[in-house]
Amino acid sequence: MLPPARILIIEDDLALNEQVTALLTKHHYHVHQCTDGEQGLSAALSLNFDLILLDARLPKLDGFSLLTSLRKHKKTPVIMVTACGAEEERIQGFRQGADDYLAKPFNITELLFRIEAILRRTLVDPTEAVKSTSQQHLEVDMLQLNKHDMTLSYAQQAIKVTAIQFKLLWALVTHQDEVLSKPFLYPLVLDREFSLYDRSLDMHLSRIRKKLIAAGMSANRIETAHGRGYCFK
Repeated sequence: MLPPARILIIEDDLALNEQVTALLTKHHYHVHQCTDGEQGLSAALSLNFDLILLDARLPKLDGFSLLTSLRKHKKTPVIMVTACGAEEERIQGFRQGADDYLAKPFNITELLFRIEAILRRTLVDPTEAVKSTSQQHLEVDMLQLNKHDMTLSYAQQAIKVTAIQFKLLWALVTHQDEVLSKPFLYPLVLDREFSLYDRSLDMHLSRIRKKLIAAGMSANRIETAHGRGYCFK
């Protein structure tokens, strides 16, 4: 059995910091609290944590600068907490090494699910090592994605995809049931800014959807939310 996961909360809103700490402690996590960026970076570098919950807007040192410094030394999983609707913050966070994000105000249940999902991928029980799933591998029902060699299969059928198609599907599956917008996906998948008249992402999505349907996946697993983006159900 694994010991309780150690989580670092870096959040300057004292009420929210205390609320999340109480919640995570109730769910048997070990929690360390910081209230500014400098204090948070010091703790993240000097102590060992299994996950960091990082606010984007912090006093003394902002969350993005903290994340940049952290990634030079450690690969600790980070969930970035951003302002509601601040899509540019989410993009910047992913570019600088965040593993996931939450927008304020966030749902407590969703926070727990996201924490559990990351810890399932990153924590390995030595007695269960063979069965463990790492950050390099995703499995949803009969769909399997391997990030290490960018391979994809459905119902044990190998599906040939391009690197862009793999990155797009990986992003959608990682954020299952969440609509991801084109401005968010373009820099993440295509490494360029979104253009209103650029239809290339639509083309890539259409091709990967056809390949998955041909392999037996239901057509409604990948949805187009008109005017909003795409979603993997």
